[in-house]
Amino acid sequence: MTVNLANTGFEMPVFLAPLAGITDRPFRDLVAQFGAGLVVSEMIASQEIAEAKPASRAKAELGFGRAATSVQLAGRDPYWMAEAARYVAGQGAQVIDINMGCPAKKVVGGLSGSALMRDLDHALSLIDAVVGAVEVPVTLKTRLGWDENSLNAPDLARRARDAGIQMITIHGRTRCQFYKGSADWTAIRAVSNAVAIPVIANGDIVGSASAEAALTASGAAGVMVGRGAQGRPWKLAQIAADLFDFPAPKVPEGQALFDIVAGHYEAMLDFYGVPLGVKVARKHLGWYLDDQPAQPELRRLVLTEKDPTRVLTLLREAFVASPLEVAA
Repeated sequence: MTVNLANTGFEMPVFLAPLAGITDRPFRDLVAQFGAGLVVSEMIASQEIAEAKPASRAKAELGFGRAATSVQLAGRDPYWMAEAARYVAGQGAQVIDINMGCPAKKVVGGLSGSALMRDLDHALSLIDAVVGAVEVPVTLKTRLGWDENSLNAPDLARRARDAGIQMITIHGRTRCQFYKGSADWTAIRAVSNAVAIPVIANGDIVGSASAEAALTASGAAGVMVGRGAQGRPWKLAQIAADLFDFPAPKVPEGQALFDIVAGHYEAMLDFYGVPLGVKVARKHLGWYLDDQPAQPELRRLVLTEKDPTRVLTLLREAFVASPLEVAA
């Protein structure tokens, strides 16, 4: 099964969702190493990256030129969205994604993210600006609607398609739900029926069983996995193997798992520098440790130690001494 965007064909219809503070370049590279149809960057504020603010440019260390990498932009001003799109495309971004789904108050309060679902005319002005600014494929990520009384994702999808959007990812919740309750994959089917371009289902997809259920309920062309990949960077490839007959990844355990975790840790230190990298890495190490046998003191030591050499010693003890048993 192939998801086609212009001249880009993503053979594996299992994508990595953009997650703020998580899908940085080291994590995306690791997920891509195991196998993913597409990996998406953290959401980047369009004006900040266009104005060359260091923090945004650092976040946008996207692996420009890497295959199957999408850069996600957020904003409310067509001018800055277009400028940001030109910048990332000029740096080699393969795909540009527009965020109209983030429910965070600081994003919505700035009339970006899912707030745009309350004003589709303005949302379309942003889409027109980005599509008109670049030649690379432009995609859209959004939600079912602002609330249960305004499920306007099908309308947005039709208008976005007509404006040149080539793929739409739908998180199966409204903005007002945030991440509460369960994603409504069945409601995504209205979007799949509304447009001929690929629709990707997102929300609560954490493994092969939930991915299959989401595909069946939504009629989508593929799935996007977020939290299910935390601490399990092989999960997307595993889903693709189970549902689409792609080669199965070798799920690491014991020494192999330690090698993966240690490599990810060292990549974060290289990317961020040691002081910040040690802090950023802790959440990832915590997720890796979640599947280990209960060893609270060792976990505490790993997540509080500041010396990278000592952290690696503790990780070896955690993973090599107690091999991981991974559930499918």
